[in-house]
Amino acid sequence: MASSSALKRWLRPEVYPLFAAVGVAVGICGMQLVRNICTNPEVRVTKEHRTAGILDNFDEGEKYSQHLLRKYVRQRSPQIMPSINNFFSDPEI
Repeated sequence: MASSSALKRWLRPEVYPLFAAVGVAVGICGMQLVRNICTNPEVRVTKEHRTAGILDNFDEGEKYSQHLLRKYVRQRSPQIMPSINNFFSDPEI
């Protein structure tokens, strides 16, 4: 009886955007976790790699830190809406 009232309370159309936002946030966190475990040069999961100590592998660190998204964003303007920002900040006289 209690579970049916909980379903009626939480499974309404008004709550779907909240579920979507939380799902996207959890997906991004999971993706970052997998990326760090699999490709971070400072994270060592297996016993053989843990015994290596501190490695000075700068090429691998550079490859990890300069990923594809960062390379894509580097050439873009740091503004979210540049046309609106330019309209309000550079008025024509």
